[in-house]
Amino acid sequence: MENPNSTIITPFTIQIPQTVLDDLKTRLSHTRFPESETVQDWSQGVPLTTLKSLCATWQHNYDWRTCEKWLNSHPNYKTTIDGVDIHFMHIRSPHANAKALIMTHGWPGSILEFRHVIARLTEPVKYGGKVEDAFHLVLPSLPGYGFSGKPMHSGCNVVWVAKAWGTVMQRLGYKEYFAQGGDWGASVTARMANLKLPGLMGVHLNSTFFDIRKEDQGEKLTAEEQKAVHVAEAFLGHGDAYYKIHGTRPQTIGYALVDSPAGQAAWIYEKIYAWTDHNVVDFEDDDFVKEILDSISLYWVTESAASSARMYWENVELDTTALKIEIPVGVSLFPADLFWTPRSRGERYYKNIVYWNGDVDKGGHFAAWEVPEIFVRELRETFVKMNT
Repeated sequence: MENPNSTIITPFTIQIPQTVLDDLKTRLSHTRFPESETVQDWSQGVPLTTLKSLCATWQHNYDWRTCEKWLNSHPNYKTTIDGVDIHFMHIRSPHANAKALIMTHGWPGSILEFRHVIARLTEPVKYGGKVEDAFHLVLPSLPGYGFSGKPMHSGCNVVWVAKAWGTVMQRLGYKEYFAQGGDWGASVTARMANLKLPGLMGVHLNSTFFDIRKEDQGEKLTAEEQKAVHVAEAFLGHGDAYYKIHGTRPQTIGYALVDSPAGQAAWIYEKIYAWTDHNVVDFEDDDFVKEILDSISLYWVTESAASSARMYWENVELDTTALKIEIPVGVSLFPADLFWTPRSRGERYYKNIVYWNGDVDKGGHFAAWEVPEIFVRELRETFVKMNT
């Protein structure tokens, strides 16, 4: 039996059995779709014609092996922490003096979110950057997501993950490093900074979670704070049903999603559609649709619907970036994202803000995937200020 406290890092190759892919096609061919929605918009969820088209593409015109080949084109590894296998990519820059950066995804994302920024960050000169912009990248899969192990005990919340990421960086030999994240990745990254992990030099967040209504005790809100409340209420009033289900009944929803590829597709596709900037992404573009199916397929082939949803159950009281942080912080807020925070509110918690862009011109919740050039620009603007 493997020692759960082993510090060994082992290479990992992704190889989904063909039987899993064949079973997927069979299940898709036997899908029982419900009747059509009774409205002409998305207010009841993914329209029937949209999901039927997506599932038909998934069944007949999509090849998981292409995504698998891309994943395996980068170095993949696993290491065990507290009995949980943690999968990560470790992609070193050709520039010897590159800085180390650990980047964390969220839900319904994965390491695939970073597919278009890897080369830009590891080889910046090829993309208009400078040698000093180079990073060695560590891209872990959250526990219960992708190719990481599924925790068999409770307690794997953002505090646990933050400490685990520090352990990963130590095992890789990085004495100094930076961290970045959005969605759950932002909560993990903010917690890493709050815990003052050894070697962590600064962080960048592209999501912020501040409950201004809950924090204030009769304060008169500024115009910017009122804007933040309005943005939050727009999401919480119409788009957070999934959050409540994940946070209270992850096992129950898992039964449905792990068993039904069409259900899994609808559950994820709805969020990608709602949380992206439609000014920069084209849902009719074949390549974009296949990248969406890559993300949906990753959840399907790893059977991680329930285990990924448990992250919400584990963090009912911990899903926040409103934490005291003393190390350098950079924040970039994209216009189509779910929440928005004024810098004045961030300054209550972050004591060393080196960069704050609350008005990025384009992009949404999956910024690294949607607008990689802008995302990388924001990181460069942030981290150059942490090195001066």
